[in-house]
Formats: sequence, structure tokens, C-alpha cells
Amino acid sequence: MGTMSKMRESTGVILWILVIAFGVIWVLQDAGTFENVNRSGRDAITVGESAVTIQEYQEAVNNRVQRIERKTGERISPQRRDMIREQVYNFMVENELRKQEMDRLGITVSDQEVYDLITGDNPPRIIQQAFSDGEGGVDRALLQNAMDNPKMRPQWIQIEKQVRSQRRNQKLMSLMNAAAHVSQQDVKETYRRKNKKVSAQYVALPYAQVSSDSVQVSEQDLRDYYETNKEDYKRKRSYQVSYVTLSKEATRQDTMEARKNLREMRDQFANAENDSLFLARNASAQPYSGNWRGRNDLLDAVAEAVFQNPEPGRIVGPLAAGNQVHLVKITDAREAESPSVKARHILLRTSDGNAAQKRRRAQELKQQLQQGEATFAELARRYSDDGTASQGGDLGWFSEGRMVPAFEKAAFNADIGKVVGPVKTRFGYHLIKVEERASQEVKIADLARGVRPNPSTLQNLRSKLEDLSYFTNESGNFKKEAKRLNLKVQQMQAEKGQKKLPGIGRSSDLTNFLSGSEAGATSEVIDLGDKYLVAHVNEITEAGYRPFSKVKSEVRPRVLLKKKRKVQTSRLRRALQQTNFAGLPQAVGASIQTATGVTMAEPTIQGLGRAPKFVGTAMALKQGQTSGVLEGENAAYVLKVTGVEEPPPLTDAKRKQLQQQLKRQRQRELRQEWIAGLKEQTEIRDNRAQFQQ
Repeated sequence: MGTMSKMRESTGVILWILVIAFGVIWVLQDAGTFENVNRSGRDAITVGESAVTIQEYQEAVNNRVQRIERKTGERISPQRRDMIREQVYNFMVENELRKQEMDRLGITVSDQEVYDLITGDNPPRIIQQAFSDGEGGVDRALLQNAMDNPKMRPQWIQIEKQVRSQRRNQKLMSLMNAAAHVSQQDVKETYRRKNKKVSAQYVALPYAQVSSDSVQVSEQDLRDYYETNKEDYKRKRSYQVSYVTLSKEATRQDTMEARKNLREMRDQFANAENDSLFLARNASAQPYSGNWRGRNDLLDAVAEAVFQNPEPGRIVGPLAAGNQVHLVKITDAREAESPSVKARHILLRTSDGNAAQKRRRAQELKQQLQQGEATFAELARRYSDDGTASQGGDLGWFSEGRMVPAFEKAAFNADIGKVVGPVKTRFGYHLIKVEERASQEVKIADLARGVRPNPSTLQNLRSKLEDLSYFTNESGNFKKEAKRLNLKVQQMQAEKGQKKLPGIGRSSDLTNFLSGSEAGATSEVIDLGDKYLVAHVNEITEAGYRPFSKVKSEVRPRVLLKKKRKVQTSRLRRALQQTNFAGLPQAVGASIQTATGVTMAEPTIQGLGRAPKFVGTAMALKQGQTSGVLEGENAAYVLKVTGVEEPPPLTDAKRKQLQQQLKRQRQRELRQEWIAGLKEQTEIRDNRAQFQQ
């Protein structure tokens, strides 16, 4: 009996550990832990002398995609997959660089360190998760069983390898973090710089005041600027592309099919005793919720059907709303604690000095509405100053607590169909028209299905674009073939390696096609997730510098601004040589302006716009000191500091907090600089494009 008990106990433990171990292996594989395994494949990435095979790279991408899809319950779009590919690529490159640097520095972790970590008071997270006792601790007996069990040795080796890798990285990070030193003087200066306030007077000469006609810009000026700043006009290999897309939108037939499927379930749904279980078993896109819902909590189409007769037990639908079809069971109804209204409004925003004018205008509009000269929606489109204007002022449904108090009070006290106002809020004056009021709320079970195109719909779309690709390759005339197939052609310009393509977004398939194409090439059908695409390369411009003749119109305003800057700067310098700050206004025909409460946190000065040079100079001067002539982005100016407000004394608590913030910032910057430096020093080759279809 004792032997049988031990066998049963051991079997249960082993099976449980096997489940955990396989889960751990998947996690380790996803993290790229298994190095130098199955190196027989082709190299997708090389980092110095090391390489990542295409199999390793693709497995890491697929594992991460599957993990996200399991978590969200939705398929990853091609654009999202492209982002994941880049994340995995960056992780693998940086991970390999860290390993090589740890090898160079001789950072190792002994077997005893691994054992002490696993069996210590605070074991690694992987151990805490795999051998949890269910109460926030570690089941030590279960852990020891796994360590001693010969059958678990292969899995245990991988766990130890993960723990060793994590500890090795921790040692590297500790070494780097130790190099990030923050002195008390650093803390003091940072605190002072952030909290110090300065007031200043300044005399400015805006560049825009110089007439363009008064500045001579010769052809040679333009060419000289172009040659001096030629790097600004450097270009990558670029492609002029025509393309056609077909949206994967569901057809009317697809919607009808989805509604038919739900219609066949009406009786089952009506007789179901457990609505939550019914929704779960039938894969509803809307999970069960026992919450009370008002008119504004439901989609308009659903709410309209439900609240026509909110009788408990009634089945509503199937009906289409958004990109889903719904079969709704009303499970309960009551008078709402907070009623809802559907309203429109016209907002006339107020600013300094025009409040009275806006109020009169609101009253005039109200009179027009009362006399029937126009509809509320028409006047809202013409006169309302907010984003609802294009919808005729429609605010939809809302309950109490959603609007500012004055607006809400007027809306909920208004009679249906009557225009009230003008109502004053902090936004301005409103005219309000309540169109409907709902005083009930319901509990519902919403069996919802997404309306997706069926396979035959998708195949028809793909076949049409396959025909376009095929016949274009035969005739060489993309536009002609698209017109014959009644397809709309669009245009775009893209550069080699460009991640986000105008009008399309991310698509590694399209980027790879362009990178390896020649003029006249036509792609196969590319899946963009929500649509299919076929692209045709009209023209390719090789990398180099954009010719002067093409950029001349861009160069001229830059040269013009440069010359205007020189004019205003020279005027100020001459004047400052002949007089002091007080005499500058008269000398240059300008006025003294004031900037108060200037801080490093806000480098914007009224009258100058963004002016970091102004702020930095003001902070460096003492009270009463005057700067030289400064060239800002929009004006040349001279400033004089008139007041300095030092921050209050630094408390011990604030000093400690700021020191920790600065240290974390320095550590982060140091790590970023370190990894960037390693990337510059190491030959890194990205060969993924040649393997991606």
C-alpha cells in the first residue's frame, strides 16, 4: 500500500511538473533562450560572428503572435505582425550584443549561485510561478521533487539555463548601473534649474518685418546654400507606385447569412435558463453582463429596438449594428435612476471681449428657429463652433453627470422639441434642443456575431486582383488593366526601407517587394489585413542628392530667411554698440517687452514663440545683466534680466527623491548609449527580407 501511495503521489507530481515544464520551455523559446540549437538553417540576422537562423527568428515571431492572439482572442493583422517582427529583431540583436559583451567582460554565474537562487528565500519568478503553493509562496517539497527526479532532468536543465541567463544579465545591469553616479551638486543644480524663475525685458526685431522685396537673393546665393547644406537634400532610393486595393468588407449577402444563423437560434435563446452560459457556448462577441443599461449605453440600432417595448423575456432581432449582428434577450426592466436624453446643440465660443456679441448672435439664431426660417441641424452646421457641427450639432444620447452642470440642468429640464438657451458655460453660449427622453433601463443578454466576409467573398476579391497582376505582367499596362476590371488606381511615393507607407501603413510584404523590384514590376496579391493590394512600380529614382533644379523652390525661402536674419541681427548689433539697453528701443524703432516667470520647463516666450536660447541665456545671467544680440527662430533680440526668483530650500525628502529620479535617468541614458555604441562597433546584417514571402 505504501508503494502504491508513493507511486500515485509521484505520478501526480511528475505529470503536474511536465505540464509546467512544457509551458516553461515555450516561454524560454519565445524569449530566445535556446541558443545554438538547430543552427543548420540559414541566417536571418548576423551580429558580429554570431548568427540567428531564419528558423529561430520565425519561431520567436510566431510564438509571440500566438501568445497575443490567445490573450486577445483575435487574429493579428499583417500590420501588427510587422511591428512584432521589428520588436523580435531588435530584441535578438540587443540580446546577442549583451551576451558578447558579457563574454568579453568575463561575467559568469556558477552552479552554486544558480542553486542558491532557486532554493533561496526569494527565488526567481519562473520558480515562484511553476512551484507556487497557492498562497504566494513556493511549494518546497514540489520543487525538491522536480530537482531530484531523473526523468525531469532535461526540462530542469532548461530552467537552470534560464535562471543563469537572468542572473548573468542582472550582473551586467548592476555593473552598468554602478557607473551612473549622481552627486549632491548635480541634485542641487538640477533642482535650481527646474525651479528657478526669471523675469526679463527684451527688445526684438522679428525677421518677418523685413520686406522680401528689400532683400536681394541671387542665383549664386541659392547655389551656395545648396552646396553648403547638400546633406539636407540627400535622398534614398525611391519608388513611384500605382496600386489598387479591395476592401475585405462583408457583403450584404454575408450580413444576411449571419442574420439567418442567429434567427435559427431564437427559440433556443428564448428558452435558455442560463443566459451567460448560452452566450459563452455560442461564442458571442458580446460577453454577458448583468449591469443595468440606459438608452445611451447601447448601440443606437439595438437601443431603438429594445426600448420600443422593453418587456422582460422579449427577443429582439436579429439586427445589424456596427460590424456585428445582434440577437438580444431583454431579461429585466425598471424605471431608470438616471434618465437619458438625446439632444442637439449650437455652441458659440466666447473669448475676451466678445461674450456680449456671441450672446446676441445666439438669441438671433434662436429667433430664426422659432420662426421656422431654418432647421436646428442646418444652423448648427453653419454656425456651431465645435466638432458636432458636421453632424448638425447631434450629441447623441447622454445621462446625468456627462455634461457640465449648466448645460445638463438646461437639457434635462427642457421640453422635447423646444429650443432652450442661450445657456452660458465655460465653453461659450449654447442653444439646446432635446429630441427624445428615455426614463427606463434594462438588463439584456446580447448574442452578437461579427459580420465577416465568407471564404467565397474573399476568394472573389483575391481572384480579381490576381487577374490584374497576371494581365499587367502580360501587357505591361497597369492602368489599362485596372480600368478594364473597373478598379480604382491610386498613387504613392515611397523610399527604400520605409516602414510606414503613405495611404497603406505598415506592410513588410510590400516593402520587400519594392526593395527587390525594378521599374515595371507588378506585385502578387498582398494581404493587408483589412484589404488586398496589388502594386505596380512606375518609376525608380536611385539614391543620391536631389538636383538643385528640383529643390530650388525649397532653397529660396531658407536663403531669404537667412538674409532677413542677418539684416535684423546687424541692426541690433550696430545699435547696441552705440547705446545701452534703455536706448535700444529708440535706436531700432521697437518697444521694450516683458517676460515674467520664465522657467526651463517652458521655453516659450510671448511674442517670440519657442525660444530655448532666450530661456537658457536668461537663466545664466544675473539680475541687471544684459545679453548680447541673440538669433532666435523668429526674431533677433537683446534681453536684460530684471528679476531672479530662487527656489525654496531643498528639503531632505525632496533631495532624496530627486537623486533617485536623476540616477534612474542616468542609468537609462547610459544603457541606451551603451547599446547604441555596441551597434555602431559591431557589424550587424539584416537578411530577413530575402526569406520573407
